[in-house]
Amino acid sequence: MLGNTTEVELVVFLSCFRSFQEEAKHHQRILNLIYEKLLYCQDLLALQLQDLRLVQGAPCEVVSFTVQTRETGEPITVTLVPAFGALELYLHKPQPPPEVYVSLIKACNVPGNFSPSFSELQKNFIKHRPAKLKSLLRLVKHWYLEYVKALCPRANLPPLYALELLTIYAWEVGTQENENFDLDRGLVTVMSLLTKYQSLCIFWTKYYTFQNTIIEDFVRKELKNERPIILDPADPTHNVARGYKWETVSQRARQCLKQNCCYNNKHQVCSWNVKSARDIQVTVEQCGYPDLTLTVNPYKLIKEIKEEIQETLGSSAVLRLSFQEPSGERQLLRSRDYLASYGIFSNTRICLLETVPPEIQLFVKNPSGWSHSYAVDPNSLILDLKQQIEEKEELFREEQQLEFQGQVLQDWWRLGICGFQDSDTLILSKKKAGEAQFLPR
Repeated sequence: MLGNTTEVELVVFLSCFRSFQEEAKHHQRILNLIYEKLLYCQDLLALQLQDLRLVQGAPCEVVSFTVQTRETGEPITVTLVPAFGALELYLHKPQPPPEVYVSLIKACNVPGNFSPSFSELQKNFIKHRPAKLKSLLRLVKHWYLEYVKALCPRANLPPLYALELLTIYAWEVGTQENENFDLDRGLVTVMSLLTKYQSLCIFWTKYYTFQNTIIEDFVRKELKNERPIILDPADPTHNVARGYKWETVSQRARQCLKQNCCYNNKHQVCSWNVKSARDIQVTVEQCGYPDLTLTVNPYKLIKEIKEEIQETLGSSAVLRLSFQEPSGERQLLRSRDYLASYGIFSNTRICLLETVPPEIQLFVKNPSGWSHSYAVDPNSLILDLKQQIEEKEELFREEQQLEFQGQVLQDWWRLGICGFQDSDTLILSKKKAGEAQFLPR
């Protein structure tokens, strides 16, 4: 209930839609048809049909109307959403097949536009939870409806679903999914997370995973977008936190944290140890050595990650960390930044390079688009760098051609005269048959 109005959302799965593409193509026409049918529906007219209109809902356009029943004596606002039944054959399986999400990603022009097709999974994600967590969800819902939405009726506030997902995340991480926990600590944790909404980046892999490269690439790109990010666990195209007035919610959360419900004997209740993003697994690669696996939070300083690596390896050298995504350039991870600064919120692999002054780090991009890092002395020759490349790329130095800013680099040039800056990228290609470099006179 919200004031004196009951709100109901009905998702109608239509058999005329055979794909997401068909739904997108015919969505507006179907909405107009439904509108015309409802306008003259005798059953609805008997229920005092009012305010029948097409409205831009979240995330897609819907039909909305108000009726009144004898049982309640109060108006009921109904939102009707036509959708493609993408999960019709898979509702009793733990996960839809990846093909469902691949077709969703390929068809999606507007983020979250097909979210109603996954309403059953959305409902199940919250429904199958321990009783005490549901109590916490009801507590957060009561606070949100009474102390945020009721006081800010015109504000563009996030949907309740976003706060439900945030609450579930807080419980999962803060209690390790323990069913026995303190409700007051749960409430304080959720309020604390809301005050830091700008850094929220949350997602799940319950219904879709990174086993499929199309899904993986899409989700990784989504996680690089502006925060807050709370990806719908049922629909990876739908960031349920996008585009709302979170600052209003944050202000109300700060006020809540000052109230008696968040205190125990004049001391504020301690929140759970929950960061704005989940810990991730980072695999550190170093040429010639076994990989090192770390569990870190995306909001941990890279400087601290380097210190952890140095302690593990017993190294005193200068450590250089870099990473590269399949479709991107290799980037230096700077000590003053966080992994989050580079949009890294999921398991990843990074490259470790040890340098000793005056060595600098150079990246060399091979013909496949992948880059490797090399420690080079500015006084050494291009030929010396090619020797390192030969060992790593298995391409004879005589066959290598290196370019920097469009200029071919000659073997006898010293690196120091080439104008390289630390972490610059050189382009590696294979020489054509019979091609040779000009020797100095």
